[in-house]
Amino acid sequence: MSKKVAVMDLGTNTFHLLIAEGDVVNHQTLFRITEPVKLGEGGINKGIIQPEPYQRGIVAMQQFQQQILNHGVQHVKAMATSALRNASNGNDFIADVKAATGITIDLISGEEEAGYIYHGVKAGGCLSPQNSLIIDIGGGSVEFILANENEIHWKESFEIGAARLMDKFHQTDPIPAQSINDLDTYLENQLSSLFEAANTYPIHNIIGSSGAFETFAKIIETDKGNFIDLKAIKGYNFDEAEFLSVTNYLIASSHQERVNNEAIAPIRVDMIVVAAILTRFIMNKLGIHVVDLSTNSLKEGVLAAMLA
Repeated sequence: MSKKVAVMDLGTNTFHLLIAEGDVVNHQTLFRITEPVKLGEGGINKGIIQPEPYQRGIVAMQQFQQQILNHGVQHVKAMATSALRNASNGNDFIADVKAATGITIDLISGEEEAGYIYHGVKAGGCLSPQNSLIIDIGGGSVEFILANENEIHWKESFEIGAARLMDKFHQTDPIPAQSINDLDTYLENQLSSLFEAANTYPIHNIIGSSGAFETFAKIIETDKGNFIDLKAIKGYNFDEAEFLSVTNYLIASSHQERVNNEAIAPIRVDMIVVAAILTRFIMNKLGIHVVDLSTNSLKEGVLAAMLA
């Protein structure tokens, strides 16, 4: 039976609303919007949501609730991730949203988040019988899922999101070589369980889940003079040389060069640098040469569960 559902992914940088109708096999997107709330601004590594981003979050949720009413949605699910998981005033925010909009926010664990991301990527048709390493680089956390189209072998969420890494390592622009070395050393220490899992399950490719990887694809295609509609595609296969070239460019770029690049959304102008460094580190460490994009992520995984 067809039903209208709304999914909200309330991340550290962006709040997403997706409204769809239908069933799990055949559904239609009725409305989608991304709001650059920057919930972690000024407090991501202090464990608190500052007053201005707190208020931006409330306003975004009020706008989402209006769209839900406008579309006559029957089933609503709002998922909160790293910023709200770790903020001392995260539960206050959840209570204030409930009071202002009636929306109940579910605070999900990193493990649950990784599971939803897997199901979102799987629903997009980007997995194969070979093992893939799905990477979802959020503002607060990064999820790694080692899986194929049939099963998850291993998954873990790490509190090393782009906003956290930027706060720790990207204080000067362009980012200095020493900061890159320090960041690589930090990742080496943080991700030991990932490297152990990779030794057990040989990895064919990386699948980047939306976010930064969409920006990488957009820069590559824009530089070629092509228009890429990321809302109209489920996946994208990177050419390795082009991928390395675009990450080199981003890592060496100045803030102003990134601002002037029309392919980079304002919300990603600064965090894209550490995202590029993290991805390059994983490629080099694990010897992976094939990188793909899935435009599906957490919200599509939640949608698939709701429509099933």
